Amino acid sequence: MNQQIKNPKTEVPQTPEMNDRDWLNDQLSYEKYLTAGYSIAMNEASHERLYNDINRIFTETQECQRNLYNMMFKKGWYNLEAAPIQHIQKDIQSFTTSTSQLPYNVTLQ
Repeated sequence: MNQQIKNPKTEVPQTPEMNDRDWLNDQLSYEKYLTAGYSIAMNEASHERLYNDINRIFTETQECQRNLYNMMFKKGWYNLEAAPIQHIQKDIQSFTTSTSQLPYNVTLQ
């Protein structure tokens, strides 16, 4: 049996207009889009100062994205499902097997 991890849901009006949940979800999607773009820009930046500026903006945007997610979770608009220990152990085993094939040493701590 899977265990739900959630908060009480904050109800919002179900109307054609965007409600608070819609606005936050839209902003969250946009922040995710921006962080993906900034990540690419950092990979392509050849100038160190430009890289550092983009990295600072990326970090601020990532923190904003995380804060939006946390707010939505607190309002009960996101639910998590606790994974059974067997699934976690299977994933660890799969990861360990995959990393053992890499040319450098990766370990779980």
